[in-house]
Amino acid sequence: MGALYAEEKSSSRMRVRAREWAMDMTSLFKKIVDLTYPVTSMFSGAAFNSGINSVFKGKQIEDLWLPYFNITTDITASAMRVHTDGSLWRYVRASMSLSGYLPPLCDPKDGHLLMDGGYINNLPADVARSMGAKVVIAIDVGSRDETDLTNYGDSLNGWWLLWKRFNPLAERVKVLNMAEIQTRLAYVCCVRQLELVRDSDYCEYIRPPIDHYGTLEFGKFDEIAEVGYQHGKTLFDVWQRSGVIDNMLKDRHQEEFHKTKTGHMVTCPNASFTDLAEIVSRIEPVKSVEEELSDEYQTDYDESAPSDFEAFPVGSELTEGEETAETDEEIHIRHRLKNTSL
Repeated sequence: MGALYAEEKSSSRMRVRAREWAMDMTSLFKKIVDLTYPVTSMFSGAAFNSGINSVFKGKQIEDLWLPYFNITTDITASAMRVHTDGSLWRYVRASMSLSGYLPPLCDPKDGHLLMDGGYINNLPADVARSMGAKVVIAIDVGSRDETDLTNYGDSLNGWWLLWKRFNPLAERVKVLNMAEIQTRLAYVCCVRQLELVRDSDYCEYIRPPIDHYGTLEFGKFDEIAEVGYQHGKTLFDVWQRSGVIDNMLKDRHQEEFHKTKTGHMVTCPNASFTDLAEIVSRIEPVKSVEEELSDEYQTDYDESAPSDFEAFPVGSELTEGEETAETDEEIHIRHRLKNTSL
């Protein structure tokens, strides 16, 4: 969804394209055809690749009209990868590769194996912050883990679980299977980081009411989209009335003003030509030496010299001797200045 938002300028068109892809993912025929011998994963990934590629075509990340990045887990180097350029559909596919379902994607740049970035950073608000974002709106659409599990004691018999599952009269038990245990182990490392980012000052955390929807329920696209729209509409209305949005914009404007005042230079890696033109237009032209001296002389004269009305009150007159004395004094000062310059 983030890649579609960064590519499309029309929200309605973005929703149409997302719905088309979601409906394509519900095809049972494509799932059956894509099944393979589960050495690395249940599916070969060919059908999933075709669906993602049909959405983004040959678009590159650096060609999007909004700055965009995504996160993947490099299981070759055991590190987090931040992608800001390259093939859009490939890195989107890599960031959606769940262990056991899809095989890792081989990075076309270095051949490293890439998996879902949620295994190492499920809420990369800190990455967005490091790229210059002042306020990060993080929307959590992940499924919540079941915590009300059955206490089965010190050992667990699989045949007992099988009997409980198929016996309609037996009491229902909640026990994790092997895939669920592996998934929880994979995500447990980023739970603490998610809490830290969520509680930070720069991050606005949003959790829509989608707890009763599953991770792969693409067929409920319209229902889930409507729930998200109504929740977002209500939330932004509350933010508008409580001044949260004004504070976001105020902090951003203060930061831009501070950068302009201290050096007239913004060191932003994503600055465009229009941003540069705006910065240059704020720089005051440099005055020449003659203009500066003229301004200083004019200021000193205006501040120190009394006006004609203050020097000579109404009704006062100068005698001929006073006029002559002032004239002689001016001549004497002019001769002194001339001799000094020589």
